[in-house]
Amino acid sequence: MTMHTVGELLRQWRHRRRLSQLDLAIAADVSARHVSLVETGKSNPSADMVQRLAEQLDVPLRERNRMLLAAGFAPRYAERPLDDDALSAARDAVERVLRAHEPYPAVAFDRRWNIVMTNCAVEPFFAEVDPDLLRPPINLVRLGLDPRGFAPLVVNLADVRVMFRSRIRRQLAVAPDAELTALYEELLEPNSEDMSSRSVESDVVIPMILRFDGRELRLFSTITTFGTPVDITLDEVAIESYYPADAESAAYFEESNGDVRTAACP
Repeated sequence: MTMHTVGELLRQWRHRRRLSQLDLAIAADVSARHVSLVETGKSNPSADMVQRLAEQLDVPLRERNRMLLAAGFAPRYAERPLDDDALSAARDAVERVLRAHEPYPAVAFDRRWNIVMTNCAVEPFFAEVDPDLLRPPINLVRLGLDPRGFAPLVVNLADVRVMFRSRIRRQLAVAPDAELTALYEELLEPNSEDMSSRSVESDVVIPMILRFDGRELRLFSTITTFGTPVDITLDEVAIESYYPADAESAAYFEESNGDVRTAACP
C-alpha cells in the first residue's frame, strides 16, 4: 500500500466529498489557512484535529485509523470479529433484528458484501446453490449473480444487476476498496448484453422477482446500519431486510414460516 501523509489523505477525502478548504474549515470550526497548512504538510495536526476533520468529512473508521497513523498517532478504533466477546451486545442486536424480521428473509453482511449472519427464512434459498458458493466467506453479490447461485431464480436479473451496480458504485465513491473494486469489475462491469431496459426512474421501488418453489415472489429491501459505532467491524456491517411486494408473496412466507423454523433453524 502506498504511504501517504496525513495532509495527502485529508486532501483526497476533501476532494472526494467535493468540499473546498473553506467549506471544510467552516464545518470543523477552524481556519481555512490551518486546513491548507495541514494539507501541504506545513503544520502537524493533533490527534483531536485529525478526528475533527475526519468527522466532518464522514471518513469511515478504518480510514480514520489510517489518517491517525499517517499523522504519527496510534489508531483509535479496534477491529474485532463479530463473534468477539466485546461485541456480544452488538451481535445479539443483529440477531434480534434478523429474527424479528421472520418470516421474511434478512441477511447481515460486511463492507465487501460477505454474509456474516442470516435468519431462518434465508436458508431454503440455499438448497440449490452450488456448494462452492457456500464456502465462507459467502459473498452476497456473487451468490445473487452467479449462474450457480441465485441467478437462475431471478426473473429480472438485469434489474438486480443494475441495482447492485448502482449501490457498489456509491459505496466505492464513499470509501474506495481494492477487493470491492475487483468484485465490481468481475461481476458488474457494464456491457451491452446485460443492461436493464426498464426505466428505474419511473419506479419508487424496484422489486427483486424470484421464481421459487413453484411461485413467483416479489421482494423489495431496506438497509439497516449501526448509528454510532466505535468498532470498525460494526461500522461496516449492514443488515438487508427483504419485504414482500405483494399479497401473494407475503402469503408464501407466512404459510412456510413453520416449515422454515422446523427444518432450517431448530
